[in-house]
Amino acid sequence: MSSIQSLFSENGYYLAKGVYDSSQLPGMQDDFDRIVQQLLASKENINARWGSQLTRELEDTDSVVYHTHNVQCYSAIWLQALLNPDFLDVAEEILGSDVVLHHTKLFQKPPNQGAAFPIHQDWQYFPTLQDTMIAGMIHLTEATDHMGCIRVYPGSHHLGPQPGTMGSGENKALAQKYPLEEATVIEAEAGDVIFFHYFTVHGSMPNRSNQTRKTVLVQLHSGEDQVEEGNSHINAKLVLRGWNHQASRTSVSTVSYTHLRAHETRHDLVCRLLLEK
Repeated sequence: MSSIQSLFSENGYYLAKGVYDSSQLPGMQDDFDRIVQQLLASKENINARWGSQLTRELEDTDSVVYHTHNVQCYSAIWLQALLNPDFLDVAEEILGSDVVLHHTKLFQKPPNQGAAFPIHQDWQYFPTLQDTMIAGMIHLTEATDHMGCIRVYPGSHHLGPQPGTMGSGENKALAQKYPLEEATVIEAEAGDVIFFHYFTVHGSMPNRSNQTRKTVLVQLHSGEDQVEEGNSHINAKLVLRGWNHQASRTSVSTVSYTHLRAHETRHDLVCRLLLEK
């Protein structure tokens, strides 16, 4: 077992330093900003703050976190970033030689009002049959505790799947046992990536600094694994390295829209109805 595998297996997370360097970061940062500007111009609701009762004492009622899925659908530079050998080398150490992209998420926490994320696990959003799902959080800026960087409970992935852990408030017992304020702070620099298992208990405090925190979260699983049947979360099913052993003609032709409908515009509705005919 490699040192990365060993640390990830023990702690449920691994901080990879300097995965993206000064030759790559400027283009990634520019396109991140371009995506945000395009989102703001769209007039859609792009504020993904949870507004959980678990964090209402920690953040203001007007807190904000700008968000979209699948940055690779906006930018070729970001598609290339997902294929970065240094990024995939770490993912392969954790998942094995077959690495499949489930989705990506952009998060921008604005200065002084960036939203908090309550203590939670990720597994309920997209459970897989073999529980290989991990996240790789790519940092485009520095992320300090004052900026609302991620916090984790090392080793908490050994708890396995805990019910009611989406963070909206029904998991009070988990939050009481693992308070956000006492979680381990994982600060990072631009170009660093923190990988963590979807059972790892984590969250983040609000951004109280005068700097913007920018991250892209990349959700990955083994090519030997697959999301449980019937799950409606966005699923790119894109092989980044190796092979997807679970792919079939039917599975790769299936596109899920259920997760999008709460936020779809009239244009989106027309497109979906045409595609579903």
